[in-house]
Amino acid sequence: MKKTEVILAIKKLQDASGRLKEGARRAKNPLEIDGAIQRFEFTFELLWKTLKIALEYYGVRCNNPRICIEQAFKNSLIDDDETFLDMLDDRNKTAHLYNEAASREIFERIKEVYVEVIEKVVHNLRESIKP
Repeated sequence: MKKTEVILAIKKLQDASGRLKEGARRAKNPLEIDGAIQRFEFTFELLWKTLKIALEYYGVRCNNPRICIEQAFKNSLIDDDETFLDMLDDRNKTAHLYNEAASREIFERIKEVYVEVIEKVVHNLRESIKP
C-alpha cells in the first residue's frame, strides 16, 4: 500500500464527511432527511474502507467493516470502537429501513454524534499520515 493511496482515501473521506455534515445540518423535511441518511451510508462505506487502506499501510489486514473497526481500535486509529459499531449497525438498518420513526432516530444520531466522530477520525488520520 502506497502512502499516496492512503492520502487520497483520506481526502475522499474528508469530502464525503463535509457533504454529510452539510446534509445533516440542512435537512428539515422527510425527503432531505432521507438524503442525509443516504449520505451517511455512502460516508460510512468510505470510512471503513479508508480505515482498511490505512491499516494495510501499517501492515494490518482486514476484510469487512466489523473487523476493520476492531483493528482500527486495536491500532489506535480510532478511540471508541463502540460508537463505530453502532454506526455499522445503523448503516445496516438503513439499507432495509421503511419506518419513518426509526429513520428519524438514526438521523438524529447522525446529526448529533456520527458527524463529529467521523470528522475526528478524518483529522486523526490526516495527522498520522501527513503528505
